Amino acid sequence: MAEKKEGKEPAKDSKDANLTRILLDNNIALQKKSMSQVIAQHSAILVKKLDTLSNRIDKMLGVFEEASKHVMDAGEDRRVIELADKLEELLEQNRILTKGLMMLENYVKTRTQFDRV
Repeated sequence: MAEKKEGKEPAKDSKDANLTRILLDNNIALQKKSMSQVIAQHSAILVKKLDTLSNRIDKMLGVFEEASKHVMDAGEDRRVIELADKLEELLEQNRILTKGLMMLENYVKTRTQFDRV
């Protein structure tokens, strides 16, 4: 009788292994489907936010174009010239700040690369 039990156990083990394999495959397929749904949701949100950003940039561009027309109409007014000079100064300051921030970013990137090694 002991021999019969031993003969049945490998068949049971193979059924358990097969069942385990099927469960694992189903679990993996379910996870992939869930992840694809999450990615699709996040992609839809991202597209919506990019569309909103694009619309805002378009509105801002319209404001600048309208302001440009009014500045051109003002002609050689002293206030316009002073404003243009101040804007030039601001633009130069922004260029300097941008260069500084880029240098700082490069420093941080190289620093973290050396820290990881």
